[in-house]
Amino acid sequence: MSEKVQKAPLISSGNTWAFVLITSLFFLWGLANNMTDTLLAAFKRIMSMSDFQTSWIQMAFYGSYFCLALPAAILIKKYSYKTGILLGLGLFILGSLLFYPASITMSYTHFLVALYVLAGGLSVLETAANPYIVAMGAEDSGTRRLNLAQAFNPIGSITGVLLSKVFILSRLNLSGAEERAAMSAEQLRNVQSEELTAVMGPYVGVAFFLIVLWVVVKLTDMPKGSDAGSKLDLGTAFRRLAMNPHYVWAVVAQFFYVGAQIGVWSFTIRYVMQELRLDEEGAVSYYMVALVLFMACRFVFTFLMRYISPRLLLLGTAVAACVCMLIVIYGSGQVGVWALVATSGCMSLMFPTIYGLGIRGLGQDTKIGGSGLVMAILGGAVLTAVQGQVSDAAQDVSTAFYVPLACFTVVAIYALTKGKPKTVSKKVHSKSTAALSDEPLKEVVQ
Repeated sequence: MSEKVQKAPLISSGNTWAFVLITSLFFLWGLANNMTDTLLAAFKRIMSMSDFQTSWIQMAFYGSYFCLALPAAILIKKYSYKTGILLGLGLFILGSLLFYPASITMSYTHFLVALYVLAGGLSVLETAANPYIVAMGAEDSGTRRLNLAQAFNPIGSITGVLLSKVFILSRLNLSGAEERAAMSAEQLRNVQSEELTAVMGPYVGVAFFLIVLWVVVKLTDMPKGSDAGSKLDLGTAFRRLAMNPHYVWAVVAQFFYVGAQIGVWSFTIRYVMQELRLDEEGAVSYYMVALVLFMACRFVFTFLMRYISPRLLLLGTAVAACVCMLIVIYGSGQVGVWALVATSGCMSLMFPTIYGLGIRGLGQDTKIGGSGLVMAILGGAVLTAVQGQVSDAAQDVSTAFYVPLACFTVVAIYALTKGKPKTVSKKVHSKSTAALSDEPLKEVVQ
């Protein structure tokens, strides 16, 4: 069965510079996301933690995404995308700087607080940037445009992993849990202090770069995309969205997809260490390859969307990801590792495609609806914790990949049965999407 693929202009006239500037933000939260993924392996060694205990890193990180997305959408709807971007960058800076006092107190809880604040900034940025990118051209090309912008996200991810490898993982003391237990309290504290200082360094360094970027954004004239003059009625908007099964199923699919992605990436280093008998620094090289593949496939799939509908590509990649997970679970050694790496190629399409399909046709509810799809990132916290518990219970990281297998199955079902966009008539489209038309985006906000 074929579906018509629209070939509308990718970016509306006059929005090119805004597109470039906002796309640069995708790089930044990719950097932060994947630096955080490597912290699971780092804290497991530094503080001799279980997989479930280290999963609190992801619970704090993606739990913050859930809590901040809706307030961010309300703020953006009332003011502008630029307001949301400045607030998001501000929280990103604050969270990064909080790593410094956390490294002094050497408290795991303080690191979690820093991550929570940092991730809150990323939540605001994503809530602003994703619908802003979709709004910068015709609705028919929105999913393809978002995939293009998201293609720069894994470039940031690769940079984040490189920073972690060079400045964090390479500086970990190789003493295991038993050796650390045998150390005196003073010896252990000295070792952990050096390691936590290494964890702090890249985050504080990134903060100073973000301060410069905040100033640049503040001083830049940007197209306005707020719903200026429209009444904010959350109750009515929620009821409309809840009555829209196409949207509701997109949120469900996004929840399970993000759970799968974070679970796959969070446990990649652990899986490689188990199967290939490598340390953290050696295992992270395979994680790097996975991210490079993820990045390359983003561009490939953006090109393919000119000829194949996003929904059909989503279905194909979800099925392929399920096959990869089965190989990871039942395979071993290099075969299992490379199947795990290949999964990242399948995942590269999923987040922006589910997002683009989910907000299609929402009109005046696009910003609130978009926040729901960002809140679905909570799956990264909930399902990663479940995966950690499965790993601890089975004493085998391979078994834990049943969790992302189930998640990819949900995504495949969504693509097969619920992901087909509804046709929106031109008359309805002209009224319901006034807030996202080219006209508001040509206004300039200082």
